[in-house]
Amino acid sequence: MITVEHLTKRYGEFTAVNDLSFEIEEGHVYGFLGPNGAGKSTTMNIMTGCLSATEGRVSVDGYNIFEEPDKAKRLLGYLPEQPPLYMNETPLEYLKFVGEAKGLRRQELTRQIETVILQARLEGVENRLISKLSKGYRQRVGIAQALLGNPKIIILDEPTVGLDPIQIIEIRDLIKQLGQEHTVILSSHILSEVQAICEKVLIIAKGKLVAFDKPENLEKLFMASQGVSFVAEAKKDEIDEILKEMDAVSGWQMKALENGSTRVDVQIEPGNVSDICRNIFFAFAGRKKALLELTSKKANLEDVFIELTESNEPEAERGESNVTEAEMKESYTPEAAVKKGDSEEREVEKE
Repeated sequence: MITVEHLTKRYGEFTAVNDLSFEIEEGHVYGFLGPNGAGKSTTMNIMTGCLSATEGRVSVDGYNIFEEPDKAKRLLGYLPEQPPLYMNETPLEYLKFVGEAKGLRRQELTRQIETVILQARLEGVENRLISKLSKGYRQRVGIAQALLGNPKIIILDEPTVGLDPIQIIEIRDLIKQLGQEHTVILSSHILSEVQAICEKVLIIAKGKLVAFDKPENLEKLFMASQGVSFVAEAKKDEIDEILKEMDAVSGWQMKALENGSTRVDVQIEPGNVSDICRNIFFAFAGRKKALLELTSKKANLEDVFIELTESNEPEAERGESNVTEAEMKESYTPEAAVKKGDSEEREVEKE
């Protein structure tokens, strides 16, 4: 569906995207995950044809986004992190304009506007000024414009940023529904959001792809990071003696606490954590040593994310948002599907 090959984007000496290659297949919800400044938005802007690349190739269903932009963009619906809305228009007026910019006319335009209003749950606010709508509803309007033209692929850049918890849940439910009919690529740095919505995860750090798999598979790869922590009323040499007799324990660290007890962090071999916790409990009980706390830790997507991105943090909080935003002011408007001359003409009419 989308093939990205050796994609690179440089701003002077700063490399925002570094030799990125991956392939998006049809019919999945993908999470594009990474810390702030990792290159997510830059990559998405290039994938949608809103930004040029220094090197590399992006093809959408076989169409090169740089050489055949009109054909490629017809297959894409895009919601940037900042929805490109006209505040002095109503959602209905705005969607009519965007639909016309995408080549929709007459009955087809009316039909699709009615459809996306229902999909984005904009019933009842379609005739209110966008400036009077909450941020959650503005995000819905942005998603609705991305759906016009019935694109095969929906790309959403940080769709829940700045929303309250109820709005976040509503937008997540909407994205899940979209995933039933479209291929969806969701950019976020919120781990719980990606885990709740996405079937496959791409993790990017410092412009490089560091992982690409299902969330559960990524977690399995890092099962070695699972462990057990406990607090015991026992001396360090007593704890050493007990743990040395346990085959599943690969290592441990101890810290004396002020109340005379000892906190122990235990690294364990991949296996049933519950069984290991049980063995630790009975081993200390057999020595008549009290366990004041006993908790287990299992690798999750957060552990994977930290492990993969910790050594690949961006050198500076710059580049992606600041530079891209400057270029995007000229490279992306709601009427991105039409020529720049038409865009300028529209702005003159609005003034």
